[in-house]
Amino acid sequence: MARFGLVILAAVAFAGASTSGATPGPASQSAARDGQKDFDWEIGTWKTKVKVRRNPLSGTAPDWTEYEGLSVVKPLLDGRANFVELSVTGPQGKIEGGSLRLYNPKSRQWSLNYASVSGGVLTAPVFGAFDGHGGGAFYGQDSLDGRTIIVRFLITQVSQNEARFEQAYSVDGGQSWEDNWIAVDTRR
Repeated sequence: MARFGLVILAAVAFAGASTSGATPGPASQSAARDGQKDFDWEIGTWKTKVKVRRNPLSGTAPDWTEYEGLSVVKPLLDGRANFVELSVTGPQGKIEGGSLRLYNPKSRQWSLNYASVSGGVLTAPVFGAFDGHGGGAFYGQDSLDGRTIIVRFLITQVSQNEARFEQAYSVDGGQSWEDNWIAVDTRR
C-alpha cells in the first residue's frame, strides 16, 4: 500500500495537482499563475452528450451507455467557486447530479466535488489546475468495488462553444488508464 500511495502522489504531483492543498513545487506551472477565472468560459447552459462505461475496471469488453440532456454552470462566490447541474437521460434511465468546484488561492488549484441525486453523498474530490491553454487535469484517490483507484478528470475547452470532459480510472498507480465517462458539451 505504501508503494501505491507513493505512485499516487507522484502522479498527482506530475499533473500539477495536490490532494493536500499544499502549493506545488517550483517545477509546477500551475503555481505560477492564478487560475481563479479558469472556469469563467463555462458559465451558462450547455447541451450535453455523455457516454458512461457501465462496467469499469471489469476486465471485460467496454459496455457503454449514452445519455443526452443539459448541464448548467453557475458562478458562486464572485468566481471563486461554481456549481454544475447535470441532468441527462438515456436507455438506462436518468443521471442527475451536481459538481461543486472550489478554487484554493494558496495552492492555485481547484477541487471538483461531485454528488449524484441518487446517491446523496459527495464522491472523493479530484484536485488540479488548468494549463492556461484551455486544458485542465485533475487527479484524486477513490475506491471502486473495494479497490483503491486513482481518478483522472480532464477538461478541454475545444472552443468558446464546445467542451470535452473525460474521466478515467487507474488501478496501477497511473501507469495505465481506462476511460469511463466522456462528455461533449455544446453551448445553447
